[in-house]
Order: sequence, then structure tokens, then C-alpha cells
Amino acid sequence: MKKYLPQISMGIVLLIIIAVAVLWTRQPQQTATESTQKKTKKQLDQLTLPQLSNTIAKNESLVLIKTSSGNIKIKLFNHYAPLAVENFLTHAKQGYYNNTTFHRVIKDFMIQGGDPKGDGSGGESIWKNKNSKIDSGNGFKNEISTSLYNIRGALSMANAGTDTNGSQFFIVQNGDDQSSKLDTNNYPKKIIDAYKHGGYPSLDGQYTVFGQVISGMDIVDKIANAKTKNNQQKEQSQPINPVKVTNIDILQEAK
Repeated sequence: MKKYLPQISMGIVLLIIIAVAVLWTRQPQQTATESTQKKTKKQLDQLTLPQLSNTIAKNESLVLIKTSSGNIKIKLFNHYAPLAVENFLTHAKQGYYNNTTFHRVIKDFMIQGGDPKGDGSGGESIWKNKNSKIDSGNGFKNEISTSLYNIRGALSMANAGTDTNGSQFFIVQNGDDQSSKLDTNNYPKKIIDAYKHGGYPSLDGQYTVFGQVISGMDIVDKIANAKTKNNQQKEQSQPINPVKVTNIDILQEAK
């Protein structure tokens, strides 16, 4: 057996080298970002929180979602969620969302749209079959930021799991106080205060927040209060008379 030891040793070394190489090539995808690094309470309270202001900054975009029930004005956060915003704006420019419906509405939760099939099974990102580095076929990556949260009025990407973003989106509608459910060590104080006016904090860290309603929440509430029936998954969320997105106007693009 001893004569095989050099070969075994060389094999072990080779495996170690391969393992290190694999880990290295994966490292860029695993690099810690602002959203994954643990922040102290002081750091959290010093964060920029763009959802809490109705002012449109130069690095933000502004859109008007025109629906059959009224208009919803939303500002988009290019700086914090560049992929989600680019995807949404490009689809809007190309008329991808025109005449789609809010196919899934749950009162005291959210309204969901952006599916050209209208049943929750469709929709693609702008990069599918065009740029496999961004979307290999299952959707593009999540963009989670400690500056953005699923407070009432948040615009977020719907997904079927981590890094499966396509075209579907939702607007958080719940208006019940959520502040008591939050760990004060993990949330900025101003966001805890914002959650007193509603939201859905259990979504934080799992869905990309990329915009915030600045006017038209009454329309969001109206859509959420629509009569529904069971969908194909036996969830009572399919509107009997779905509200349509007629088109989306881009009022400002980030500089």
C-alpha cells in the first residue's frame, strides 16, 4: 500500500486545488453587499431611506401606472436596484405591461401584476435569451438593500424563489401596524415608524424592493378590495373583474 501514497497525496492536493478554484470562481456571486453585511443599530439609523421622501432625486426615476381604476405614481430606486428598475422601465417603454391585469389581489397584503398571461405563470425579464450572464433562463438576481423595505406602498419584484425575477411585480397594500413585529436591532428607527402605517416585514430580505408609491394609494386600496374567487392554486386571490394596466408613462429617468 505504501507505494501508492505519493499518488494518493498528489490526488488529495489536486482535489484541494480544484476546490479552491471552484470557490474562487463563485466568489463574485457571493461577495457581501450593503444588504448582506451586518450593520450596527447606529449604522442602520444613519442609512439613507429614500422611500420616506416623496421628493424625486436625480438618481431616481418616476413612472405613472395608468389603470382602469385610476393612476398610481411611483418613484423607482435606480441606485439600489438597478437591474429591477432597468427591467421595469424597458418593459414599460416597449408596452410589455399594456393591457395586463392585476391578476392576484389579497386585501391587507398586496396587489400583483406584470404577467402577460394573466394567471401568474408568465412573464420574462428583458435579458432572457439575450444575456445569460444576467438571466440564464430562470430570471435575474435579487437586489436586497438595507435602505429599502416592504412598507405600505412599496413596489417589489415577485419571484418564484431566490434570483428568479422576471416581469411580475407587486405593491404592498396592508395598512395594519406592523411595528411590534420588528426586531429593533435589525431595523432603522424611521422604518419601524413607517411600519406603524402598514407593510409586510416578513417579505424583507426575500423580495427586491425597487420603488415606492408617492400618490395613488387610494387606487391600490380600491384594487385590493375587489371581489375575488379561487385561482388555479385554490387561493382566493383572483379578481372577478380584474383591473387593467392600460399603460405606463415614464415621467423622469434617473441621471
